Amino acid sequence: MNTAIESIGMIAGNRGLPLEFARHARAAGVKRLVAVAFENETDPALAGLVDDIVWLKVGQLSKMIAAFTQRGVAQCVMTGQIAPRNLFDLRPDLRAMSLLFRIKERNARTIFGAIADELKKEGVELIDATPWLKPLMPGKGFGIGPKLSPEQEEEVAFGHRIATEISRLEIGQTVVVKEGTVLAVEGFEGTDACLARGGELAGPKGGAVAVKTAGDNHDLRFDIPCLGAKTVETAAKFKLSVLAIEADKTLLLEREACETLAKKNKISVITI
Repeated sequence: MNTAIESIGMIAGNRGLPLEFARHARAAGVKRLVAVAFENETDPALAGLVDDIVWLKVGQLSKMIAAFTQRGVAQCVMTGQIAPRNLFDLRPDLRAMSLLFRIKERNARTIFGAIADELKKEGVELIDATPWLKPLMPGKGFGIGPKLSPEQEEEVAFGHRIATEISRLEIGQTVVVKEGTVLAVEGFEGTDACLARGGELAGPKGGAVAVKTAGDNHDLRFDIPCLGAKTVETAAKFKLSVLAIEADKTLLLEREACETLAKKNKISVITI
């Protein structure tokens, strides 16, 4: 894909990914960035990195599409997430209500796939953001923190098998395991809450292993797996020993902060 396209739209969720995308897109030669941001979700700092920003409430699908079409945007990306509580507290407009009514199984693929279809009807193509973000995706052999013991390597392999399966079933991306037991499986609550639950169940000594995977059929247009400083902080708080992420498919955000936290708390962060 040509990353130096003239103009691109951003559907910007929470945390640092929208800001990182804007910086990397600029560096790759994108001349114009138009962002749709969401109240109580998107970092206001994004306004200083884009040419135009439109603030909406979650669920205002018609206004989101209009924000792009009225500004001549033909391609857009999804960056960042929407907090689960807001997905259940949204006030959908008529177009969003119609879309949700048509969807029987509601997960990232079905919901965002339907949004992509609505955008396409109006001449806006939803594309994969990862070509601009490759520098943030560690490859095979990446590792910070302590070297894994043979027992931890076995735990990672076990967790990877389970994580791959739950991803295939579109349940979540992350599992927490210890001594051959699955302690927590990520559902709608998100990665950090999954780590907290698994860490608590691991007992006061901690030592649990978390594995995060995108899965073979994961559509990176909708949901790019990410690991950032907040997740490493959560792992430290609940005494996890390993965070394993999928090579070349997972974004490592705030890398310097992640490295500092991992080394300080003796957490191994590796790719698989």
